[in-house]
Amino acid sequence: MRSVIIIGGGISGLAAAWELRGHAHVTVLESAPQVGGQMRSAYVGGVAVDVGAESLTALRPEAIGLAREVGLGMALRDPARAGTVVWSDGALRTFPARHVMGIPVDPAALAGSGLLSDDGVDRLCQEEALPAHTVEGDVPVGEYLTRRIGREAVDRLVAPLVGARDGSSADRLSLRAALPRVAAVADHGGSVIGALRSVRGATPSQGALAQGLDGGLSRLPRAVSEASGALVLTRTRARELQRTPFGRWRVVAATGDGPLVMEADAVICALPAQAAAALLRPHAPAAETELESIRHAGTAVVTLGFSRAFMPKGGPQGNGYVVPQVEGWATREVTYLSNKWQHLAAAEPGLFLLRISLGHMEEEQRLAVPDRHLVRQAVMELRQAAGTLGEPVASQVTRWESALPQYDVGHKERVTRIRSAVRALPGVDVCGAAYEGVDVAACVATGRAAARRVLAEAA
Repeated sequence: MRSVIIIGGGISGLAAAWELRGHAHVTVLESAPQVGGQMRSAYVGGVAVDVGAESLTALRPEAIGLAREVGLGMALRDPARAGTVVWSDGALRTFPARHVMGIPVDPAALAGSGLLSDDGVDRLCQEEALPAHTVEGDVPVGEYLTRRIGREAVDRLVAPLVGARDGSSADRLSLRAALPRVAAVADHGGSVIGALRSVRGATPSQGALAQGLDGGLSRLPRAVSEASGALVLTRTRARELQRTPFGRWRVVAATGDGPLVMEADAVICALPAQAAAALLRPHAPAAETELESIRHAGTAVVTLGFSRAFMPKGGPQGNGYVVPQVEGWATREVTYLSNKWQHLAAAEPGLFLLRISLGHMEEEQRLAVPDRHLVRQAVMELRQAAGTLGEPVASQVTRWESALPQYDVGHKERVTRIRSAVRALPGVDVCGAAYEGVDVAACVATGRAAARRVLAEAA
């Protein structure tokens, strides 16, 4: 193995480049002006804030571990501790402390919380007495959990949490891909709440569940890019992948200076599903078909800054809240950045920063308005939940069109078929958010795994 071309300079592709350091000459092709994909920062009120991915999960080690490996360990920051809050039935309501993706392990604790009606709480409390119900194959999260905990609990508790990050619908989301612990219960039947209670009790949370980076998460892809030693070509869009007569791979790319043609022993495609499908079409039509079938949601992030001088004393409390889709709002999630991240509060003490994620799957038409209308919609819904904060003194609208892959029913089997088809191409692999997880840690894991596979194949 002498050379590898990585197509895509998001964190998945850069993690692959990091894994390949010292083993091959690596070139990364990125169509955007900068690396990082959805790990992007912008200045709002003079403060650098994340407008894409906003934290690194501490529940798995890959992303935080990579940050430490490339010298950013001292920049990692813990968020403020706060409970999970939901806008429900006209008020902000706090989840019981013990829950797993919205499924409470102590249903009785919901009594009087306003999160569910009395009938909804009673239905939850009956779950452990229900007959065992096993599931063969994959089913939607909503279908399975409705049978176990009731529809109201699915809509009001589970759906807003599983959809907060990527706008997914519980009625199409794959149980096995999205909630593997719950899927394990479905395999043998029995109580979901009882099983989650035992797991929760056996593994108490230690430390923060996520971490951020001082200066924004966009520092991570930049640091990985520099530390990998790879040649990184931005504003370079791969247009075609060709097999050479000598068993190598040729990539034809477009740049601002005209076409660019490069050859390498191996290629790692770290692109969104549809873009990967277009490149693989001539060589792996089965993979193309499966990749094309992965749906994507669009989202918009509205980041706002408010003057603390005009806010009610103390301002909003907690780290933010989520909004169930059944409420009919465009808002999906609100994060009080200045409360959640102490380093942001310290950067500009007179400014209160927050971000609002807008858009649900199959509701992207609500985002098809000018930026100023999105800001007004976001502020209007914010005021209903948080009260008046004054008028924003700074704003930033970031649109992510078709950026969030949806893990519909059968997703894991679909990924298996994609990998099987790609495996038939010597020296080619794929990685990214479309396969084993949309969070940063999962993307890092797929990138490093793809690099290890091409190295093993060449050994």
